[in-house]
Amino acid sequence: MKKVIVYDTTLRDGAQGEGISFSLSAKIRIARCLDEFGIDYIEGGFAASNPKDMEFFAEMRNVKLKHAKLAAFGSTRRASLPAAKDPGLAAILETGAPVATIFGKSWLLHVEKVLKTTPEENLAMIADSVRYLKKHGKEVVYDAEHFFDGYRDDPEYAMKTLAAAAEAGADSLVLCDTNGGRLTSEVVRITSEVARRFPAAALGIHTHNDSELAVANSLAAVEAGATMVQGTINGYGERTGNASLCSIIPGLALKMGAELSCGSRLEKLRSVSVLVDEIADQRPVKSRPFVGESAFAHKAGMHVDAVGKVSQSFEHVDPAAVGNERRILMSELSGASNVRMKTGEMGLVFQKDSPAVKDILRKLENMERNGYAFESADASFQLLVQKVLKKHVPFFDLQGFSVVVQKADAASKATTTATIKVSVNGQTELTAGEGDGPVDALNSALRKVLRRFYPAIDSVVLEDYHVRILNPESATQATTRVLIDSSDGHDRWGTVGVSENIIEASWEALVDSVEYKLFLDEQRRQAEKK
Repeated sequence: MKKVIVYDTTLRDGAQGEGISFSLSAKIRIARCLDEFGIDYIEGGFAASNPKDMEFFAEMRNVKLKHAKLAAFGSTRRASLPAAKDPGLAAILETGAPVATIFGKSWLLHVEKVLKTTPEENLAMIADSVRYLKKHGKEVVYDAEHFFDGYRDDPEYAMKTLAAAAEAGADSLVLCDTNGGRLTSEVVRITSEVARRFPAAALGIHTHNDSELAVANSLAAVEAGATMVQGTINGYGERTGNASLCSIIPGLALKMGAELSCGSRLEKLRSVSVLVDEIADQRPVKSRPFVGESAFAHKAGMHVDAVGKVSQSFEHVDPAAVGNERRILMSELSGASNVRMKTGEMGLVFQKDSPAVKDILRKLENMERNGYAFESADASFQLLVQKVLKKHVPFFDLQGFSVVVQKADAASKATTTATIKVSVNGQTELTAGEGDGPVDALNSALRKVLRRFYPAIDSVVLEDYHVRILNPESATQATTRVLIDSSDGHDRWGTVGVSENIIEASWEALVDSVEYKLFLDEQRRQAEKK
């Protein structure tokens, strides 16, 4: 098995992505998480770029990492300035990080047009900087910026930049597709040539995703001779992002049989992905390979039937291997297999030709035809099944509600009051609630009226609220679909409501959310009695 080093740059390169900003405490928390997961190198930040990165390195002196090496990032010395007097190199040393990662120019376009120096001086800048950092006891990772573009422009000069770093003592030579524009065939050819020219060097690969090939190029580079892969969690990064370690790591471990330090913790991969999204305040991308919520979600009836018989028929890896799980989606494309597998998750077992399965499927198809979508509304689907089977016992009955929105004048803020009348166990209750809008006011009033009977609803939090207009051509008479995501701190569920009236659609999803919580609690009580 080939040993591959995983180098994470989420805290530096990933933070350059649009909408990504890490606080000091967030960076420390992510660093601890990556170390616990088994990442080999953690790049903490650009040493000379901002005070927050320097403060991070100062704080990390008090954090004992179990496995990972902390790296400080910077550039080669400035043109015509001795390494010993370069402020960027001094900042790297000031961090106290054991690893120094510096980038240098490989492309003559950058040497002459951006740095505005000579090819010879650029080579001296690379060698002097590496030699200076090695003199101060640092492990040096040399990032050959724009290497593949530079090689296409002038192969011999690009090779000379690597030679300058290697001869000065660089521990690793990292080939960077900084613009993210190279095809996989080019990466393989050029990496293979570098490996041939530098047989004793530890080669690395650093790719960007501008051509949506970052993961493929990284894996291909390993096959061509690279033994270090750089990337970010969830592919965060400038422009379209960096290579995603959440795809690279399982690709290396499960597809290529590579030996990774984090290989024994692969089942933690999805939780790492979700945690970093949470800390970065980013909405998780459902369609992410391996770790996304939809990565192992099956919707078409034929697919569901097949995967129920032989999992690998439509699953390229075991979902549990990366900490994920199979999901069976319910929609108008569903078949009897979807219904049996989905209801099986609920503890209901039906025979293949069961009339109940046909009834559920028929009801599902009719509701989907009217605009309902149950893919993200498992709770509403479970309640639907209970109703079709005539097992549903309402926890309360609505007698009526009204919502009043008032705005005194153009300058004042609108106020919203909802009044609800419900019947619980034969007792009729009437109450009102205020909120920032109709749905918030309804939620407030519903909780207030039910709290006396069901105190557990206080634990329910509405985490997300989605509104979709299904037929916008109907203008203000369009049908609205509302999806609500809820949680009680232990379970998380989704509910759906549909109506031409957005308040009615919201009410339907809101009621399902509350009823599902009460349904879960009742199921637990019944299980405890057994």
